[in-house]
Amino acid sequence: MMEGHRLDPADWDAFSEALEDAARACADRLRHARDLPWQPPPPDMADRVALDEVAAGDPGVIDAILRDIVPYSTGNTHPRFFGWVHGTGTPLGVAAEMIAAAMNANMGGRDQGGAHVERAVLSWLHRVAGWPPDASGLLTTGTSQATILALSCARMRAFPKVREQGIGALPPLRVYAAEGAHSCVKKALEVMGHGSVALRGISAPGGRMDVDALSQAIAEDRAEGWSPLAVVGTVGSVNLGTFDDLSALADLCAAEDLWLHADAAFGFWTRLADLPWRDLSVGIERADSLATDFHKWMSVPYDCGAVLIRDHDLHLSTFRERPAYLSEGQALAGGEWWATDYGFDLSRGFRALKVWATIRGLGTDALGAQITDNCRQAAYMGELAEASDVLDLAAPVVSNLCVIRPRRGEAAAIAAELQLSGDAVFSTTLVDGVSCLRAAIVNHRTTRADVERAVRAVEQVIRSA
Repeated sequence: MMEGHRLDPADWDAFSEALEDAARACADRLRHARDLPWQPPPPDMADRVALDEVAAGDPGVIDAILRDIVPYSTGNTHPRFFGWVHGTGTPLGVAAEMIAAAMNANMGGRDQGGAHVERAVLSWLHRVAGWPPDASGLLTTGTSQATILALSCARMRAFPKVREQGIGALPPLRVYAAEGAHSCVKKALEVMGHGSVALRGISAPGGRMDVDALSQAIAEDRAEGWSPLAVVGTVGSVNLGTFDDLSALADLCAAEDLWLHADAAFGFWTRLADLPWRDLSVGIERADSLATDFHKWMSVPYDCGAVLIRDHDLHLSTFRERPAYLSEGQALAGGEWWATDYGFDLSRGFRALKVWATIRGLGTDALGAQITDNCRQAAYMGELAEASDVLDLAAPVVSNLCVIRPRRGEAAAIAAELQLSGDAVFSTTLVDGVSCLRAAIVNHRTTRADVERAVRAVEQVIRSA
């Protein structure tokens, strides 16, 4: 092959045909997702994908992907995949991902169209959140990364010299979250150098943070020499789908001069749903920051999350760093908004395109209706559990999570049997110290019939044990 063309196809027509075949295979997989539950990888999976003999390359690599890798995913495109909050993606998202890959744009900065696409997505998010249009934000890998960015801004507000002086000059910090809050908060504090000791869990009866207990904890910590920094309000808890009282938290944070961060990985999207679910997140419009995921309940292909920061200038001062080779310039080196100024990454993929395509291509009416459907389906699952002679509802259904307690048998064993049979995927969690089956419904393909079939499958496993 001629110099300068070694990595391009030798035969573009043949490659185009192979790509068209792959696109048809992907479309067929999505069309028949109902028939494709999770299946365990074969014993020789490692051998199938080993990279031992690759010097000459494999002209059949696309076929190998479709044959040896695609069938053994997590199965979260299946309508009875309830085990974790795994979004399903959409056909439109697949198309946007392919186009973004063909563009291969580095979205860290520079004057390019994709920057306007990302800012359009962020502006839309501000409106959904009820935030002012001059707020800031950034698309991220997910809520875990977004949480680090948000708490870094909180720290910068409290300690403006932290970037130059480091954390050694800071007093011991304290961040508060409900007991059972997502582990990304603890990880964020560890990554930021404050250690897990910086996180104080607050009692959450019924899955909702006790605001009086929070107030008492803040007073105790101040008396003992801690420096309270932020409160993390949970907007859709991982175990029960519950929502903290964000308005009460906002009042307390204002009185105590603390940062309010909303951990809204999936619960944020109830803002698109019908009542009463739309009101679950009332108060989020007063938060200083929030984190959410598009790849969960919004059905955008993995991965894409977002952080919103109310104070644009603070966000910029927390992360902006422009060495000489990235200094402001003209033409392609210009552009008034560089994503790298608002986070860690300079090399960034064009995540915004699949989000933008989802919002514009599907519309908020359809997206909101799907979210409403999932909440109704979770409520229906709860009704079936309450009516069962072998199941109990472990906790009230608040949003899209339903937790079921088997009256006999081990929840983990029941979940494993259902996963292996292909009937349904549940995960397990603890409620009042008892292991239960947990269903998180975020699938746009799920129907009431799927919910009923899944519950009947659980009952069958219990009765046949």
